[in-house]
Amino acid sequence: MTDAAPGPYRLDPGALGNRMGIVVLEATPERVVGTMPVEGNTQPMGLLHGGASAVLAETLGSFGAVMHGSTIGRPLAVGVDLNATHHKGLRAGTVTGVATPVHRGGTIATYEIVITDDKGDRVCTARLTCLLRAAG
Repeated sequence: MTDAAPGPYRLDPGALGNRMGIVVLEATPERVVGTMPVEGNTQPMGLLHGGASAVLAETLGSFGAVMHGSTIGRPLAVGVDLNATHHKGLRAGTVTGVATPVHRGGTIATYEIVITDDKGDRVCTARLTCLLRAAG
């Protein structure tokens, strides 16, 4: 978790993200970076689970959407669409996700999340769209 992000939000990956070892390293509305270990997040064949990549992607993209929404009075982000293309299997190491905005509007924010391995090779490309809501 990081406290370096500006604004009134707390960048905590939540119970699932914490259990999976997600750590947020950098967070602004323009770029959110986080890591996750492969170990402990694998499927029965020993490869990084596609669902784990999806959790990392949704966590990082949601943080970006919340930060953008906070600047326009809509600090609640609810994921409405997530898709992911898995390019490469991994058995060990750490993956790094980088979320950058595709669209930041008044009610919808969409982020692309690129997940890479320790060598910088792309493992997964995801896109998350969030509905932005006012608090209360």
